[in-house]
Amino acid sequence: MSAKLQAENQVLQRELAAAHARIGELSAQIARMAMMLATMNDRLTELLAAAQRRTARPAVEPKVPEPPASLGAAEAAAFADRPKAPPLPEKPPKVKMPGRPSGRKPLPDHLPTEEHTVRPEVCTECGGSDLQAVDVVVETKLHVVEAHQRKRVVRRITCVCKQCDTRMTARSLPAPFDRSKFTGEWLAWLVHQKFAMLTPLDRIRRDLAAKGIPLASSTLCKQIEMAADLLAKIDGEHWKQLLAAEWLALDATSLKVLVPGLPVSHNGQLEAYRNDDQVVFQYEPSKAADTLVSKLARFKGTIVADAEHRHNGLFADGRNVEAGCNAHGRRKLRDAEKVQPVLAAEAGLFISNMYLAEKEAKEKGLSGDELRAWRQSRIPPLRDAFRLWIQATKQMLTEPSDPLLKAINYYENHWDAFFRFVDDPRIPIDNSATEREYQNVAKLRLNSLFAGSTEGAHRMAILLGIAATCRAQKVDFQAYLSWAFTRLGTHADLYNLDAAALTPASYAAFLRSQS
Repeated sequence: MSAKLQAENQVLQRELAAAHARIGELSAQIARMAMMLATMNDRLTELLAAAQRRTARPAVEPKVPEPPASLGAAEAAAFADRPKAPPLPEKPPKVKMPGRPSGRKPLPDHLPTEEHTVRPEVCTECGGSDLQAVDVVVETKLHVVEAHQRKRVVRRITCVCKQCDTRMTARSLPAPFDRSKFTGEWLAWLVHQKFAMLTPLDRIRRDLAAKGIPLASSTLCKQIEMAADLLAKIDGEHWKQLLAAEWLALDATSLKVLVPGLPVSHNGQLEAYRNDDQVVFQYEPSKAADTLVSKLARFKGTIVADAEHRHNGLFADGRNVEAGCNAHGRRKLRDAEKVQPVLAAEAGLFISNMYLAEKEAKEKGLSGDELRAWRQSRIPPLRDAFRLWIQATKQMLTEPSDPLLKAINYYENHWDAFFRFVDDPRIPIDNSATEREYQNVAKLRLNSLFAGSTEGAHRMAILLGIAATCRAQKVDFQAYLSWAFTRLGTHADLYNLDAAALTPASYAAFLRSQS
């Protein structure tokens, strides 16, 4: 054998030996993985067995913690005799009333009806065509006709006066802007899609493109900007009315905004102000307390808000009265149930029974003096018993980090504010209505990610406020916008209406006058 062949043979033998070694290592790894899998299966079996035993074991009611030994006999007796909140009434079982309609509900009568009549042409047995109608089966189904875009063509006739030779052209139909490519109704549809249906402009653009209407995203953005500019004075009128009202509620949430020169989006604040009639959103680049105080400098009345440090300046000079949010306090008590399940649940019952009384008042349709009388008869006993419960319970909560102690201190520090609603029927028991406005903001924020600019954030606030006010006034947002754009656009001089006459409240009054 030549030297060359011997060298090649040695190389092959070394490679074969290395391959055998690698196979041995892989086999060992597979064996270790098999052992780990078997161990995990055994552990999983143990966990399943423990879970089954825990499920089968009767639940043990958590015990009320014993008062610390440092308390004297009188304090321990006071804790043992602490007031108990009345339990919430159990929901009665649902009983099917005789004669009560069941099954599918009929479709609304106001829907336009599309009717069809069909009949057999030939007998299905013999094929004969001489058929006599003896009965009819009526089916009513919910149907949809695809929404479609239209063109509006206006032919403006130009005439010449025979007496003076003056040429004149007929005035066009109302439009939101001069030389606008879109009607007020179309602009109302676009704003409704964006700020009521919360559809991103990119999806609107794609839907229009699928219908053969290619519009650039910049065109849609420009229409939203111009719509907000048209409605800005109405939003300003809402703000004016809020500042002149006797009470308002406020809250804030974050809003990301693109600012030129910043490498990342800026985290600004979208503030909501409302009462029963108007809602105003405003964008601020920061959560500065001084800005809030100066903004509400002209307001004098009751402010419903969470207990935040930046709100303190609103009440510092005594011009405004603070009203708290019991929903916020109730959440703190509910969170404390993880550590103090029995005591926190006891405290929560006092607040829950107050909400139950409010629910009954709403079901009765009470307002004004009737609502005040109802609250003054139902809430003070719960409030006073809650205070005695706090005094008796607080002595045994010695850990400063105890969440129940923090919740109790929160109520004590803002006691008068939390129960301001008892004597004032105008204000609600909590600030939940304002907080619910942010549900739409959260969905819009999720779809849009951020506002494209500071100006865009301000315009977003205007349109969100108009949409929320329409909900408060119980008027259709898109129909209101069509009505408003007709009176704000190219024919504003014919209507000659100020902002106060163009609000959703004015539109609601207009609808009532037409009925």
